[in-house]
Amino acid sequence: MTGDADVPREASLDVIQRELTAFARRARAAAARVHPELPLVSYTLLAHIDDQRGCRATDLAAHYLLDKSTVSRQVATLEKLGLVERRPAPDDHRVQVLHPTEAGAQVLAAAQTSRHAAYEERLRDWSGDDLARFAAYLLRYNTAGTGGLPDGDSAPR
Repeated sequence: MTGDADVPREASLDVIQRELTAFARRARAAAARVHPELPLVSYTLLAHIDDQRGCRATDLAAHYLLDKSTVSRQVATLEKLGLVERRPAPDDHRVQVLHPTEAGAQVLAAAQTSRHAAYEERLRDWSGDDLARFAAYLLRYNTAGTGGLPDGDSAPR
């Protein structure tokens, strides 16, 4: 049943979709500024490898629901740029674990500093309460998962 109460909800959903799309475009552009040869997907994988303190390429594919060949290409790019390296797993030397190199850690640190400054600038006029609400809404949205999204995909873009 559709009533007048649904009109503002639909309009809000349209605004949310449009603004999240704009946010994703800015994220892609920001990733390009971090390193000119580093697409957003590669940057996201590098950040995940760092967050996990190392992981296997198959773990990346599973986490982001990406094809193994896609991850392989992205990892090869990261290796070529000198941002990740493979090391034998401590418990099984047949398994290779990806780790950020010193250069990779520097790229991530610079990106973190740059992102923080950009958010600080963009949100400088927001009150502490507004920021807390926004943070809580983002947590709530992201905790809800990817079910029901048009592309059904949680993979980085």
